[in-house]
Amino acid sequence: MTSVTQDTLLITVAPTGAETAKSDCPHLPTTLPELVATAQECQDAGAAMIHVHIRDDEHRPTLEPQRLHDTVQALREATDLVVQLSTGGSVHDPLEDRLKVLDAAPDSCSLTMGTTNFGDDVFSNPWPFVCDLYQLSQERGVVPEFELFDLGHVAALRRLIDRYGLPYGGRVHCDLVMGVPGGMPGTADALVAAVAALPEETTSWGATGIGRTTLAVGLAALSKGGHLRVGMEDVLTLARGVPVTSNSQLVERAVEMGALAQRRPMTPAEARELLNVRSTG
Repeated sequence: MTSVTQDTLLITVAPTGAETAKSDCPHLPTTLPELVATAQECQDAGAAMIHVHIRDDEHRPTLEPQRLHDTVQALREATDLVVQLSTGGSVHDPLEDRLKVLDAAPDSCSLTMGTTNFGDDVFSNPWPFVCDLYQLSQERGVVPEFELFDLGHVAALRRLIDRYGLPYGGRVHCDLVMGVPGGMPGTADALVAAVAALPEETTSWGATGIGRTTLAVGLAALSKGGHLRVGMEDVLTLARGVPVTSNSQLVERAVEMGALAQRRPMTPAEARELLNVRSTG
């Protein structure tokens, strides 16, 4: 199906997210120039895909359509990265606004497979919304990355494929999001259980460890042949008391972890082949 070899590692960088305030973390890339510069640094460091949340002029999360469009275009012009837009936005964004994210025509989009408690908030993904977003991604030619926060989400993916068939491009790529308060724990045991339950149609998967779980999840994922998502959306320290000052630090650490597992960073071209995203040329 693909010529991408098993000794390669897809590193996705999630540089911003929707939860951390710029005032609390001045290094967080929240403006378009900051995001583009971060993307270039992370591509140079070994990332092949970028998972994008955007902010407004006050550094607050937004899904404003023109900003999303401009962000996709700027990242395409400045990098070769696969551009994946978050359809989660922030926990406060209306479902109808989250559907409109695909109007910006990204290469890929996140597609969370169910509702989960997210700390003190609720990340709402009702089944009808999941179905609508999935069908829209098929119609628009956008490759989804299925975000799985617990085993119920893994089971829901089976249900979704049975009802609507394979995603655009024919590849099923999943990201296990682990360590969120309210989701599955960021442990090797939880990762093994989730991977064992993935649908047989799954062609690739990666994992994200939130906060202090980032290293445990990353090492467990590598031991099972999975890929990695890293970035300041998910963790803000390199070690206890040692703050992250750039997303490229986290990409570089992922590259080092991959090297221990004898896996080299995948190029953006190889990532496009792995995910079978459409050509933007």
